[in-house]
Amino acid sequence: MTTPPLLWTPPPERVEAAELTSYMRARGFSSYEELRQWSVSDPEGFWASLWDWFEIQASAPYERVLGRREMPGAEWFPGARLSYAEHVFRGKQDDSVAFVHASETRPLAETTWAELRALTAAVRAGLVESGVGRGDRVVAYMPNIVETAAAFLATASLGAIWSSAAPEFGARAVVDRFAQIEPKVLLAVDGYVFGGKTHDRREIVDQLRREIPSLERTVVFPYVGDDGDWDDLLGDGPLEFEQLPFDHPLWVLYSSGTTGLPKPLVHGQGGILMEHLKSLRLQMDAELGDRLFWYTTTGWMMWNLLLGGLLADVTVILYDGNPATPDLGRLWDLAADSGMTCFGTSAGFIHACMKAGVEPAKGRDLSRLRAVGSTGSPLSPEGFRWVYDQLGADTWLFSTSGGTDVCSSFVGGVPILPVYEGEIQARVLGCDVAAFDEDGNEVVGEVGELVVRQPTPSMPIYLWGDEDGSRYREAYFEMYPGVWRHGDWLEITERGTAIIYGRSDSTINRGGVRMGTSEIYRSVLTIDEVVDALVVDADGYMPLFVVLREGVELDDALQEQIKQRIREDCSPRHVPNEIVQVPEVPRTLSGKILEIPVKRIILGAEPEKVASRDALANPAALDWFGGWAARR
Repeated sequence: MTTPPLLWTPPPERVEAAELTSYMRARGFSSYEELRQWSVSDPEGFWASLWDWFEIQASAPYERVLGRREMPGAEWFPGARLSYAEHVFRGKQDDSVAFVHASETRPLAETTWAELRALTAAVRAGLVESGVGRGDRVVAYMPNIVETAAAFLATASLGAIWSSAAPEFGARAVVDRFAQIEPKVLLAVDGYVFGGKTHDRREIVDQLRREIPSLERTVVFPYVGDDGDWDDLLGDGPLEFEQLPFDHPLWVLYSSGTTGLPKPLVHGQGGILMEHLKSLRLQMDAELGDRLFWYTTTGWMMWNLLLGGLLADVTVILYDGNPATPDLGRLWDLAADSGMTCFGTSAGFIHACMKAGVEPAKGRDLSRLRAVGSTGSPLSPEGFRWVYDQLGADTWLFSTSGGTDVCSSFVGGVPILPVYEGEIQARVLGCDVAAFDEDGNEVVGEVGELVVRQPTPSMPIYLWGDEDGSRYREAYFEMYPGVWRHGDWLEITERGTAIIYGRSDSTINRGGVRMGTSEIYRSVLTIDEVVDALVVDADGYMPLFVVLREGVELDDALQEQIKQRIREDCSPRHVPNEIVQVPEVPRTLSGKILEIPVKRIILGAEPEKVASRDALANPAALDWFGGWAARR
């Protein structure tokens, strides 16, 4: 493989200023790769050093770092007692800014640490009055606003367990998630605004009350109207912090839920505390004075990771609304107006900006912006180039890939390493990532299954309701016993960089050659007439579905152009059996393409049996495929 263009080299002063550099030198290492190798060859030594480096505050010390190291079931820091929320608030100056926030209806504003502390204490007191204590579940059907963040911190301070869903989720999707964990309290909004349109959610909240019998109290925040009782929740009481075992549950996150009931993933207070401190301060180089943003909803793990910025002493920027309203310049306006230093987004947003001809720096002061993060799907080489063309050579672009399963990254940013076009900088510290072939052998310079060979603290402590651990083992350890298989195609290059090729369970296998779908998307989406695409391999039959610009028809000439582009950019094996024009590509609420459900429909399954409609952003798109498959 030829080395792709070098897009960015960290300047010496930036390397010197990075906390990662200080930590690395304190351990006696001269390069990131040496440090990474040590972090996975001596996990006890590595995580113990982070405990000391981050000055973890514990009311009881740990007995050892790893009490049990087998996967699943690794036991981290047994004996320790601590609080995630206490670490969020420790050492904060009351007049400094915790959050900068805005929405489609709320103007840009700030919340100080004093205000956040007072709000969190008030919500905590109200939860106590509602009978919430250690181990009880508090669920939120709330948007990405300060009130939601304060409610999470209040829940965590009590040792109760948090779970959230974005208000754009339909009732069925929310019930499928929340009912599994039998919550005591539901916090909800009366509605939300997206794309300039107000969506009333009061009927859905009533439905949630009826269909989740464990609920003892429902509180409604009046977000779009006056119909709510949020103020009745707020009570009087100090902000105190329960001291909890390291593996005490912090929150429940969920798999995408496109087939069957979503898997409820339970993460521990201590594991998330350690992982997010490492991710934010060392991998993302977040430091005092930074203003960190990531576009997300409360239904995506990036919201949980974004709040981890509070651990790193940065100001966190929240936005609720459509990133394309009134146009795709909205978030770039937010970057300028808020003094953003790190702009976190998705590959899809970057590609959309490219297509729309957005010029972020034109007419905007982005002088404080020094980093752009991308996740959610593979960022194409063209996306890398666009960022540097538009934002300048001094920008650090870090692409990352991880998962809800660990609420973090497997491969991602390293502030002291160069950026190569189309490649993720490196494997992250403390995560023994490799690419495996079908026989469980490590491969370098080839595409393989993304695996993790040793436990990390933020792996789920268990799946809710999985009493014997069978669902956990089936989900991650069935292919390679004792080794975590994540379900992504990964290549580790000879230089140690990483390339993600999409989900391994939606693999294209043509003539014995396996490939990820991202290679085909990368090629097809360079054609101006094509605005979206989906490709599947249905037992040897590989159709490519394309969404075209308004007014464009899929004639013979365009079909040949698409095939030729794929043939040239990828290989003749990549050329589809058929190209089909579709009105839209079906996606989950978090924006992921539904490749596997479409594949199952083509193979004869009924649309309603392959995906939970309430987990979809555009359910009608899946119905189209059902009709098409029936006609075919």
